[in-house]
Amino acid sequence: MDIRDFSLDHFGLHGRVAIVTGGNTGLGQAFSLALAKAGAHVFVPSVLDDDGTTRDLIEAEGVRYEFLEIDITAAGAPRDVIDTCLDRLGSVDVLVNSAGICKLATVEDFGRPEWDPMIAVNLTAPFELGHEASRHMIEQGSGKIINIASLFSFLGGQWSPAYAATKHGIVGFTKAYCDELGQHGVQVNAIAPGYFATKITEATRADPTTNQRVLDHIPAGRWGDVADLMGATVFLASRASDYVNGHVLTVDGGYLVR
Repeated sequence: MDIRDFSLDHFGLHGRVAIVTGGNTGLGQAFSLALAKAGAHVFVPSVLDDDGTTRDLIEAEGVRYEFLEIDITAAGAPRDVIDTCLDRLGSVDVLVNSAGICKLATVEDFGRPEWDPMIAVNLTAPFELGHEASRHMIEQGSGKIINIASLFSFLGGQWSPAYAATKHGIVGFTKAYCDELGQHGVQVNAIAPGYFATKITEATRADPTTNQRVLDHIPAGRWGDVADLMGATVFLASRASDYVNGHVLTVDGGYLVR
């Protein structure tokens, strides 16, 4: 491509179809809205329905929103997700593996009942969804898979060995799929969010001591807002990132450098 051919249209997703697992709550909702604002139609498979808020947000951007209430860890569910998206919207151009859970307990109390569901949601489901989506993406010769990693893809972290293990694992999965799918025009990358002001972090932020401990580690001096993730999402889903592959993009206000 000649440098004169580059334009901001490379960041556009008009007419593309994006799947965002868990895309109607928390960070997932921000990913969904970012893609819709860039012009993509959005398909959200989630175990939890909402009150229509996400549909209203997406459809206000002039694109289509489709929802499927489903447990993505159930047998056959990943294929059902891809097939339903193809049936309703005609394509799968972007897959954002956003759905995730985190169970907390001390080492003594963290056993298989805590470990198994986190492995299923955070690692096995993204693998199966990526596997199913890649079949279609290989056939069409293009596609974007965006896995949601974490700062704990690089760190240890107390009270949840499964969270750290799955988030380290998602980075390995990202790199492995990049290595195989790059030749087919498919890019596989990850976003690693830092500390964000969401419901999950309410207790931490409400405690002055723990809140300050986090802030002291962030050069930006503030917790992340979900909107801070939207630009990274659009970039990795768009043509502008066609030569970015196997990368883990941290969005953390500089947390990892301190």
